[in-house]
Amino acid sequence: MGISDTVRSLFPCIKSHSTSDGDDSTHNVEFAGGNVSLITTKESWDQKLAEAKKEGKIVIANFSASWCGPCRMISPFYCELSEKYLSLMFLTVDVDELTEFSSSWDIKATPTFFFLKDGEQIDKLVGANKPELQKKIATVADRHVACEPQPQPQ
Repeated sequence: MGISDTVRSLFPCIKSHSTSDGDDSTHNVEFAGGNVSLITTKESWDQKLAEAKKEGKIVIANFSASWCGPCRMISPFYCELSEKYLSLMFLTVDVDELTEFSSSWDIKATPTFFFLKDGEQIDKLVGANKPELQKKIATVADRHVACEPQPQPQ
């Protein structure tokens, strides 16, 4: 299954495009203002984590598989959450495309969601539990906003 087939099977509600330089290591998945990046190489993972660190963003990484029923069920919801929480970076890793890399994260079941700050795991959710995913994302987003420096009154 090619990258675009994988994207379509995981995210039937959205379209994808490659980066402008023709490099298919990062596919941005766009929909109504939100965005999920499909990670297809270790290098694109490292690049996105560096970008998130520079921008002060928390990363939500969804390790999933195109053949996984629960992954397909929760993907549109994951897309919706990425639209709502624009201050976070949403990534998807296909465990079949990046087998060795996924193994290094000790994935026991799909989907598995990792919550990362500065590349370090701060939380984890195994399974397609919509209420729990929403709760965890809302919690890290709220904590993240609370930690940002607030403008001082003039």
